Amino acid sequence: MSKEFDSQYSGTAQRLGFRPDLSQVVRSHQQADSAGLLPERAPLFSGMSQADYAKLSAAARLKQFARGEMLYIEGDSVQHVILLTAGVVKITQLGMRGTEVILRLGIPGDVLGVLGLFSTGRHGTTALAFRACHTLVWEAATFRCVVDRMPAMHHNLVRTLGEYLDELEARFREVATEKVAARVARQLIRLRNRIGRSVAGAVEVGISREELAQMTGTTLFTVSRVLSAWEARGILRLGREAVAIIDTQSLAFLAEES
Repeated sequence: MSKEFDSQYSGTAQRLGFRPDLSQVVRSHQQADSAGLLPERAPLFSGMSQADYAKLSAAARLKQFARGEMLYIEGDSVQHVILLTAGVVKITQLGMRGTEVILRLGIPGDVLGVLGLFSTGRHGTTALAFRACHTLVWEAATFRCVVDRMPAMHHNLVRTLGEYLDELEARFREVATEKVAARVARQLIRLRNRIGRSVAGAVEVGISREELAQMTGTTLFTVSRVLSAWEARGILRLGREAVAIIDTQSLAFLAEES
């Protein structure tokens, strides 16, 4: 990478108070959340040289978001790109009548805000801290400069955005062709794999019934009826804002029913 680029990184880091010492970034995340994803394990950094990785990390600053805090709002200009290193983020859009739709839940390793940066320059979604979050944050202009100069970063971003699109396409197909029960079962399995936590012999997914309804294109009443029936069969256990999956095999069978 050029000396001009190195100088730009250094100047940005000093101006915004970034931490240039990579070991500080790693230690801070270890102390804050020992189960969290360390920066070097993120898919964003796959295939990157150690020198480029160090420069990229030096250009980022640490930021924490409390549960319920906004990371950015739909329609705002993209000022920053965010790498989630711990926690969960809810990505939503508003319908024409103001109805919220959950597009996905971001987990450690996900990059937020990058789609708008390379398209309209504005966020097409809203990001809300679903759980307390730890992040690495880059200024949008700095991040774009990085991607332009690092082929590995460009490749990683294209792959990541492709995975997001694949999931949305699968969910759209399910809404169009499958029964509600199968859609709910499939989404619970996805969430189990993404945000599930072992609790009392089950895998707990911290999501409300209303949020699950938003993610499966149905109503709160329908989701409640389906989940209650499955609870009676011992497949899962319902909490106030959580679903504990007890029998994953039975749930997977329900996901395949036509």
